[in-house]
Amino acid sequence: MKPDSKMDSLYLDENSIRLAGRTLLCLSATVRPGDILTVMGLSGSGKSAMLADLGGFHDPVFTGSGRIVIDGRDITGVAAEKRQAGMLLQDPLLFPHLSVGGNLLFGLAASIRKRDQRRRMAEQALADVELGGFFDRDPATLSGGRKARVALQRVMLSAPRYLLLDEPFSKLDTTLREQTRALIFSRAKSAGLPIILVTHDGTDVEAAEGQVVTIGEETDR
Repeated sequence: MKPDSKMDSLYLDENSIRLAGRTLLCLSATVRPGDILTVMGLSGSGKSAMLADLGGFHDPVFTGSGRIVIDGRDITGVAAEKRQAGMLLQDPLLFPHLSVGGNLLFGLAASIRKRDQRRRMAEQALADVELGGFFDRDPATLSGGRKARVALQRVMLSAPRYLLLDEPFSKLDTTLREQTRALIFSRAKSAGLPIILVTHDGTDVEAAEGQVVTIGEETDR
C-alpha cells in the first residue's frame, strides 16, 4: 500500500495477528485525520490483540507482522512510549493512589515542567468535560461515565498521534454509552486524530460513520 499526500494519516499495511501459526486477521487500511475505522468481530477473534500490537504493547502469545505508518513515518518496531498512541479500554484504568487531577497530570508530557502550568492544564481539561472542581477527588468516588471522561482527558493531554478504542463504552448503560461515545468521537475528531475502534456493538458502528471491517468468527481461546 502506498501512502497518499495526506502525511498525517494512519496507514496499516497487511497488519496480521497470528496465534500458534494460525492467522486470526489481516488488515490493510488508510485512516485519515478525524476518521474512524471500525473493526467488528466476536470476542476472542483477535481484535484486542491487533490494537495492542498497533499501540506497541504486543502480547508475546501472539505474532504480529505488517507495517504501521503515521505522519509519514514508519513506526513498525518502535517502542510503545515513542509511538504516541492513545488507548482507551473497557476499563478506564485510573490510578487509585492518585487523585483525579493526579491522573491527568500523569498524562502530561514531562517537557511541561512548571507546576502551575501543569495544574492549569489539568483543571481546564476537567472543566472541558463538565468536571470542574474535581481535581482533588478520589477516582473511586466517580461514576462510570465520569471515570470514562477522566480517562479520555488523560489520553488527550498526552498529545496522541492516533487513537485506539477497545470497546470503551461496553460497560456503560445505554444513556451513558451514547453520551460518552459522542464525547470521545467529538474530541478525537476535532483534534484530527485517526481513530480505530474495536467493537461488537452495531450502535457503535452507526455512530462512528466510517469504514467498517468485519473479521471472522474463529476464536483465539
